[in-house]
Amino acid sequence: MPSIVIIYHSASGTTAQLAEAIFAGAQELATPSIYRISGAEIIAGRFIDEAIWAQLDQADAIIFGSPTYMGGPSAQFKAFADASGERWSQRTWANKIAAGFTIGTLANSDQSSTLLYFSVLASQHGMLWCGLDIPGGYDEQGRNRLGTQLGIAAQSSDGQVNPIDLMTAHYLGKRVAQIALKMSHPSSKDTP
Repeated sequence: MPSIVIIYHSASGTTAQLAEAIFAGAQELATPSIYRISGAEIIAGRFIDEAIWAQLDQADAIIFGSPTYMGGPSAQFKAFADASGERWSQRTWANKIAAGFTIGTLANSDQSSTLLYFSVLASQHGMLWCGLDIPGGYDEQGRNRLGTQLGIAAQSSDGQVNPIDLMTAHYLGKRVAQIALKMSHPSSKDTP
């Protein structure tokens, strides 16, 4: 089974709710793990945790998460991303699957900017981005209610994540797992 690491920062707990839903979806087809970035692991502005770096280096897929603050990811997530530069120079994460999720207080709190940041981070590392394949407004279950194809964009103003956003997060976790499984065990008809 493919391994997936969900690495995220959450201040109020709403991003953590999304991470748990993604974990549940990924768990259906893969071996996921979940890691919450804390301020204690940031020294002189850089994320330092050798155990999680080793886990990320071995993963088949990495899913990034952060609340959207001031039009981008949190400083805690950014400290992690900046510290990933050593992996960039060694191409350690090249060809891994990547995806992302974020949440804001308003329906349009510039969550797309955070998802774009994650996709650029993944591209810098040579990763393969996995967005949503659910067109906003065209899903019988209402998933992807905010219509963001790049990843999970959710909204909460009261500390509770909309159940539709959690359902969409579950779907993304399963989608990443399906793609990771397909890439690690391609069928004969998928290979040239």
